[in-house]
Amino acid sequence: MAQAPAGEPIRIGFSMPLSGALAGNGRPALLAQQVWAEDINARGGLLGRSVKLVFYDDQSNGANVPGIYTKLLDVDKVDLVISSYGTALIAPAMPVIIRRGMAFVSLLGSSTNEMFKYGGTANISPVGRRMNVDFAKGFFEIARGLNPTPATLSIAGLDSDFSNRAMESARWQAREHGIRVVYDRAYPPSTVDFSPIVRAIRSAAPDLVFFASYPPDSVGLLKAAGELKLTAKMLGGGMVGPQVTAIKAQLGAQLNNLVCWDVYAPEPTMTFPGTAAFLDRYRAAAEAKGAETLGLYAPPLAYAQMQVLEQAVTRAGSLDQAAIGAALHREAFPTIIGELRFDQTGEWVEERNIYIQYQGVTGNDLAQFKQPGTQVILYPPQYRSGQLRPGFPAA
Repeated sequence: MAQAPAGEPIRIGFSMPLSGALAGNGRPALLAQQVWAEDINARGGLLGRSVKLVFYDDQSNGANVPGIYTKLLDVDKVDLVISSYGTALIAPAMPVIIRRGMAFVSLLGSSTNEMFKYGGTANISPVGRRMNVDFAKGFFEIARGLNPTPATLSIAGLDSDFSNRAMESARWQAREHGIRVVYDRAYPPSTVDFSPIVRAIRSAAPDLVFFASYPPDSVGLLKAAGELKLTAKMLGGGMVGPQVTAIKAQLGAQLNNLVCWDVYAPEPTMTFPGTAAFLDRYRAAAEAKGAETLGLYAPPLAYAQMQVLEQAVTRAGSLDQAAIGAALHREAFPTIIGELRFDQTGEWVEERNIYIQYQGVTGNDLAQFKQPGTQVILYPPQYRSGQLRPGFPAA
């Protein structure tokens, strides 16, 4: 039996988008972190002490983040810090983290440390160090299998750090594959009417459509595409939104044939030790709390975020921040999303952007998304679980 934790709890501080545009991923991520806290305390705690999570709602607003982390460190006196969800909420915390010399494990950032080059961080995100090049690679590798080979591309995305990097990667890959860009536009965060964008894309009549969007605009773009009968040989790309449970339920069969970036899919080719057990734990907790019950996007990565922090602290043998930061880069970390290694910037040594296609979605029942065959992995080859169904929308 595990020895009962002794002494004051180790306090882990962070912000999380529990309201606002990113809450659809922030709330499930928090629940996964709470599941980890229950798990580690049941095992005897961290360094022999129990763990307590101290968190605040950043409201999906980066302007709130620096103040929250200053409060966590100066007022709450937390022992460890982790990041909020996503690039827009990680980057504002970095100056505070760097000034205090804190080790920092972040969640789903996109090369956030590229500018800072801080040595004490690790990023739980499959995009890797070369997001501007590699992010869209899978989309274009899949498109190579179309007959005839696609010749034209339209790009549209949100004017934000993550989406701009995704669009830059799409342009880079288009040049590599000899595909001509016939429409290319970044729209402001205030955009609510996507009809003009979709009309312009329809007029350009591209073979491929690559969107780089966040949840609210992903819904807006797909709805406008349906209403205006936008067609393409392949449509999707770097869309954050279809992964969210509420959006899956909202769009249902409209998702069919969408080829979309993702981080995990419940396919037999993508199984890691502990994933199934975690999803069972997460779903039971989510059902009890009336929360998002699928847990297929941010939650496995959020649990892995805590596993990496746990192992780094254990390897350091103390709460010394420099020792923990150094431990993040020395050895591999076994997690429920596979074995992870981090380079000196904190990014994965091997990127793992997966592209899935929604197939056979019927109605709005969420149970179908728990089963193999609904989110078929098309890229990378080692996780491929099915064949591309050409054309969007689905016939």
